[in-house]
Amino acid sequence: MRIKKGDKVVVIAGKDKGIVGVILQILPKDNRVVVEGVNIMTQHVKPTQQNPDGGIDKKEGPIHVSNVMVVYEDTKDNAKASRTRIELKDDKKGKKEKVRVAVKTGVEV
Repeated sequence: MRIKKGDKVVVIAGKDKGIVGVILQILPKDNRVVVEGVNIMTQHVKPTQQNPDGGIDKKEGPIHVSNVMVVYEDTKDNAKASRTRIELKDDKKGKKEKVRVAVKTGVEV
């Protein structure tokens, strides 16, 4: 996948279009991600010893990875959405290292 846990992304399609959030979980088998504050679902919880009242719990549901785009900080101090790719780059010791680079500007993400 082109994104990682902890990346800042913007939703580009669906009912939550335009919302910016952080990736909480990645589900690679299903090509889905869980983004903070996006696709809020309600779940009914039975009473337990820890939660004797039970009730309704709200949590984020997964969305397809194609509906999010990585957000990186531009040099003009504003957030701009850009796709990323993996590019090989030499490190200081002469070894190859995978570095994620923004396609539009070439900035490391």
